Amino acid sequence: MSEDREQEPTEKRESAARPVTAAARRERRASARQVAPESGSDQTESAKADSAKVVSSNGRTTQSKREQGVETASRDRKAKRPNVFKRLVRFLREVVAELRKVIWPTRKMLVTYTIVVLVFVAVMVALVFGLDYAFLQGVSFVFGK
Repeated sequence: MSEDREQEPTEKRESAARPVTAAARRERRASARQVAPESGSDQTESAKADSAKVVSSNGRTTQSKREQGVETASRDRKAKRPNVFKRLVRFLREVVAELRKVIWPTRKMLVTYTIVVLVFVAVMVALVFGLDYAFLQGVSFVFGK
């Protein structure tokens, strides 16, 4: 099953599991709004032109919303906060979406990793036991029991 998921085209996989958090949306918007460089003799007019022109993800230069005369709506965080159940449902949906991205190990990989961990723990227990016994003998020799 994990092999099938690895062979899917990345475009299909990314569009299905696109992040829906507010931070991810802001990051996508910021990457799409890179200011286009312009050369001009007057710095103030050049700065205004730079702020007015925005390069979209497809490479076209467009005017910003402010230059078009469209104002953005103000955000009232307390009024738009959904109730507890909607937030819980959204959280669970996001958990399921993240779990779909996980590449689960096969049984063979799981057994191998388990054996590696158990051997490592056994070696560490033996090392600690050996050091503890050596220090006990040293303290007994120094203080004479």
